[in-house]
Amino acid sequence: MKLFYDPDISGDYHILNEEESKHCSKVLRLKNNEEVFITDGKGNLYKSVIAEITSKKTILKIVSTITDFEKRDYYLHIAIAPTKNNDRIEWFVEKATEIGVDEITPVICKNSERKIIKTDRLNRIAEAAMKQSLKAYHPKINEPLDFAMLLNQCEKYNQNFIAYCDEISDKQYLGKIIKPKSSSIILIGPEGDFNKEEIQMAKSTGFTIVSLGKSRLRTETAGVVACDIVSVVNQL
Repeated sequence: MKLFYDPDISGDYHILNEEESKHCSKVLRLKNNEEVFITDGKGNLYKSVIAEITSKKTILKIVSTITDFEKRDYYLHIAIAPTKNNDRIEWFVEKATEIGVDEITPVICKNSERKIIKTDRLNRIAEAAMKQSLKAYHPKINEPLDFAMLLNQCEKYNQNFIAYCDEISDKQYLGKIIKPKSSSIILIGPEGDFNKEEIQMAKSTGFTIVSLGKSRLRTETAGVVACDIVSVVNQL
């Protein structure tokens, strides 16, 4: 399947932008009447054929539409502290999109070493990962939020979790307590982890402290592992 993306699709024909058209003609070397697919990132997958193609404009004729293409029966929001190295948070966004995530929020914590994030670039990375993994849902990438502000916006989820590295006697493994087919938010801390004040704030607002396994993980790895655990639990 050759998949393209545009958030605004309507009517029987759709014109790809110049970048996508160039990719069609110069990289993929597609021709008239070849079959391609396009998604709006909202779950709609459009089966199409190429009506006209040049390096600057490609016109697709939409043949049929599949709604809610491979829609997941759970909702996952990962709130993750930006890493000092931009490449690592970008890697997280790419892999989380491939595995399956609905919403990502960069969360600014006391120990955060980076507080400025270019969400437009993260959106482009998510778009590329969505197309590569043949998904029809583009995750929502939020602007960075202060830790306390984020906690005040989490009442709508069925389950709220915060992954914490330090030893806590009652900490449970995420895979054993997360409920399938539910909505959840998981907080992932910075390289220096959440501080004790943040942990207490999270607990007081209904968050459960969890472990992601026995290994001590980097921030971006922890985010990917959390996505994978939730994905696996929902496939059992």
